[in-house]
Amino acid sequence: MRHIIKPLSIAFALFVWGCSFTVAGAQSLSVQWEELTAENFKLAVEKSEGVCIIPMGVIEKHGQQLPLGTDVYTSREISIRASKEEFAIVFPFYYAGQIFEAKQQPGTIAYSNDLLFKLLDETCREISRNGIKKIIIVNGHGGNNNFLRYFGQIQLESPRDYVVYLYTPEPDAESQRKIAELRSSKSGGHADEVETSVMLAVRPDLVKLDRAKSESGEDLNRLNVKNGYTGIWWYGKYPNHYAGEASGAKREIGEISLANNVRQLKEMIRAVKADGQALKLQNEFFKEAAEPLKTIAR
Repeated sequence: MRHIIKPLSIAFALFVWGCSFTVAGAQSLSVQWEELTAENFKLAVEKSEGVCIIPMGVIEKHGQQLPLGTDVYTSREISIRASKEEFAIVFPFYYAGQIFEAKQQPGTIAYSNDLLFKLLDETCREISRNGIKKIIIVNGHGGNNNFLRYFGQIQLESPRDYVVYLYTPEPDAESQRKIAELRSSKSGGHADEVETSVMLAVRPDLVKLDRAKSESGEDLNRLNVKNGYTGIWWYGKYPNHYAGEASGAKREIGEISLANNVRQLKEMIRAVKADGQALKLQNEFFKEAAEPLKTIAR
């Protein structure tokens, strides 16, 4: 009898150890895709309920005081902070965005428009192939706004087994009031006091605040076509690719801005996890699109 009990005891101990290891592993999972082992990735997909975030930016000049990767650093920080509170998997550093308007500035990486679409599309398809069916894009660069909305629209071009959501935060009056009280400048828009403050909260080691006044961020307003739009508008206003004045940047401002975004993204992650309609509606739409004459009015 003792010979039977001993192997059973060992087997039970190994089973308990294995369960404990799995539970401990699940509890200590990194939210960052690139930090996960292959085995832990499977646990992360389950824990995230199949939700992944692509924090997106570009490589472009941000005045003389901020690094070229500012937009990705900030969108990634927001994504990581929110995902630690409401678990989701955060995709690696994604910088392939639309930035033709800064091609004249040193360090800019401006991929062709067809490559931008194809790379993002294939990235989403690869994420889906790995068992993740809900993809949130968190954009840190204003020049990506129109590109990403169009990318969202072309998800209806052909059937797919996943849904792409674009994070679209709303202005928060209380956060704006607190920031306004702390700001030294009134104008802005790119590498300004607020964006520089955010980087002081995210990567202070990369901020060269003493260089903030080395170039002008003034609006030169060199183009004025009433009721008209042209792609050169930004260059006409801000040829230095710097809008505002950042010398008064403070980490406190950055933390207020980050906290507001993290709160809203956390709420979105939770809503996306609960969403059972988007994919259902997509499938219904593609079925009707294949035979539009059979579409029933509702």
